[in-house]
Amino acid sequence: MRVEQIQPGDVSTLTGAHLVLVFGNLDALKLPGFRASLRSKYPNAHIVGCSTAGEIAGDHVRDETVHLTAVEFSNTRVQSAFVHLPSHGSSYSAARSLAMAIPSRDLRHAIVFSEGIRINGSELSRGLKDGLPPNVSVTGGLAADGDRFGQTWVLSNDAEGPDHAVIVGLYGPSLRVGFGSLGGWDSFGPERRITSSSGNRLTGLDGESALALYKKYLGEHASSLPSSALLFPLAIRAEGDDRFLVRTILGIDESDQSLIFAGDMPQGWLARLMKANFDRLIDGAEGAASSASRRIGNTSPELALLISCVGRKLVLKQRVEEEIEAVRSVVGPGAALTGFYSYGEIAPVSDGSPCELHNQTMTITTLAEGE
Repeated sequence: MRVEQIQPGDVSTLTGAHLVLVFGNLDALKLPGFRASLRSKYPNAHIVGCSTAGEIAGDHVRDETVHLTAVEFSNTRVQSAFVHLPSHGSSYSAARSLAMAIPSRDLRHAIVFSEGIRINGSELSRGLKDGLPPNVSVTGGLAADGDRFGQTWVLSNDAEGPDHAVIVGLYGPSLRVGFGSLGGWDSFGPERRITSSSGNRLTGLDGESALALYKKYLGEHASSLPSSALLFPLAIRAEGDDRFLVRTILGIDESDQSLIFAGDMPQGWLARLMKANFDRLIDGAEGAASSASRRIGNTSPELALLISCVGRKLVLKQRVEEEIEAVRSVVGPGAALTGFYSYGEIAPVSDGSPCELHNQTMTITTLAEGE
């Protein structure tokens, strides 16, 4: 595997690349002719990517740039496909169709990037699981637009736009894939039952207005909703299950006093507020890297795809590169690091679980080729 990391205006030395990952500023990705210029630079590549809330380029985090990572595989084959997401309610069917659009034979791993605001990430994950073979792991993330939540952008070889999702299939027995996803947030306040919800829209906690309760806990931060919600996600779990999922608020609806999340908020589940713990966020990034590296065995990672939540970036501020440094300390100096800050992360919860939607995590995919 050979990897090249450049900016769009740089001269490429890897024009035979099979895969090009593109992460960058929304306005830059939307420029007329941008996608065509990439096709010209990398004529044989599957080109995929999305807008971000910050680009991870090597050991650095950048804003309002475009970062290209070109990969030339030795033995791994690549396929890709895209889907237009016609409406929020069709996230499951669109994801299932997307998954079924790539060949399943010898499929080793899939990477997915999706529109990040109107999508229901839980339905997206379910559709991917149902459309792919059961032994195929899936990682990826939801496109972002800084902390503005206005519009996101996804691009592929054949299409681009604000209502798209793209999948990349990686094929062949020589590919080694690892994954890991951890958070590092602290829970606080009482645990409350979800008493009224529909899909990813939460209206009631313990029989009270979810929005009113949330504003009460946020205090002075409530005036900055929904962006301030990135600092206070919710941990949810099924009763009797100690494992929890973290959910980020993408919007609010004053008309029905509801909170709109990146993924499902199942009625009857328990919910609790979370807040940042700087040291634990950094430890979470290191732990995710350890899990991802361990899963590829004795092979050293050649490429690490890092997808971290925009909420972590807003909390860490000038310390944000510390979580990249923590990943580097685990994967070693030989791995190329690339990725972005997202509105949601996609990764398996454990071995045997193809993928789930995560929020407020650092999610890492490690790739290497063996003999």
